[in-house]
Amino acid sequence: MCKTEYAVCGNPHLLEGSLSAFLPSLNLAPRISIPNPWIRSYSFDGKEEWEVNPLYCNTVREIYPYSNSNRLLNIVDMAIFDFLIGNMDRHHYEMFTKFGDDGFLLHLDNARGFGRHSHDEISILAPLSQCCIIKRTTLLRLQLLAEPEYRLSDVMRESLLQDPLAPVLTEPHLLALDRRLQLILDTVGSCIDTFGEATVVANDTAQPRSPAAHRAKLDS
Repeated sequence: MCKTEYAVCGNPHLLEGSLSAFLPSLNLAPRISIPNPWIRSYSFDGKEEWEVNPLYCNTVREIYPYSNSNRLLNIVDMAIFDFLIGNMDRHHYEMFTKFGDDGFLLHLDNARGFGRHSHDEISILAPLSQCCIIKRTTLLRLQLLAEPEYRLSDVMRESLLQDPLAPVLTEPHLLALDRRLQLILDTVGSCIDTFGEATVVANDTAQPRSPAAHRAKLDS
């Protein structure tokens, strides 16, 4: 495995691989594949608009369904996940059609994750840094995982010890998670300094009212 179109070679002849989990058939669980708005150019002779236009998110916000749903917030969540694992190859995402436009995103094809533990590819965070929005629940979870007693590397290390293939990640990869987590929080902090917390942090913690409660209010 050493081809110019893949830009990857074994060392000297072995290459890291990945395991796959297979989803139900499309007949049982129909799903669609959607291009990532922050897809990379994958070429040396051109760049995608987001790579040269820092205001690119303004364009995305005007395109359905990113204009009137939580899809953009889910894209930011996906970018945060990809940045933590170092995955630059998120060209598509998938969704189960059953849940409509506001369904969750399927993070399939993470084979490029956990490559170079010493390199943090900041461009992966473009959806966060350009849109400057994040779910409150996501931010709270990230802040918790930055605390010494719940450090992300420690949580991952303990979790992966239960895996039959343990150790799944090397120690440098685990420590890279803590470093990248802090970079994410720094990015959110810069957004808040610029636009204010009320604009940046989307409150997704409020519970929707039940239909019965809504009818009672109308009757009153």
